Amino acid sequence: MHSSTVTVAVLDPLQARSIAFTERDFKVEWYSGTGAGGQHRNKHQNSCRITHLPTGLIATAQCRSRENSLEEAKQALLARLQGQANSTVHRERSESRKQQVGSGERGDKRRTYRFQDDRTKDHITGRETSTMKVMGGNFDLLW
Repeated sequence: MHSSTVTVAVLDPLQARSIAFTERDFKVEWYSGTGAGGQHRNKHQNSCRITHLPTGLIATAQCRSRENSLEEAKQALLARLQGQANSTVHRERSESRKQQVGSGERGDKRRTYRFQDDRTKDHITGRETSTMKVMGGNFDLLW
């Protein structure tokens, strides 16, 4: 005879959260770049640092033009913020799954289905009935 344990979790489909921002959530700073590039990089303030004030996340970019630096820094910061929001969704989903499934140990069992002798027992209510009737959708016999 072989016995196994099956755990089932019912979860909503995974959906990414959309993030809403306002301009007041960001602080943009301009500074002179560093490294190779000579006079153009050292004299002009084309490098951008964007800070998301609510979370404190910072993204920087050093490009030849201010527009490119600003766009690159914005994209990097938004990607990090979206990743943070997605990790929150995954964490909540994992907690919900763990709460529903439990440990999967034998002590967590709710119901036993014995097909060889056509018996199903609900361990919460203590009732027993035919496995074929339960498989036919008559779960009310166990409640």
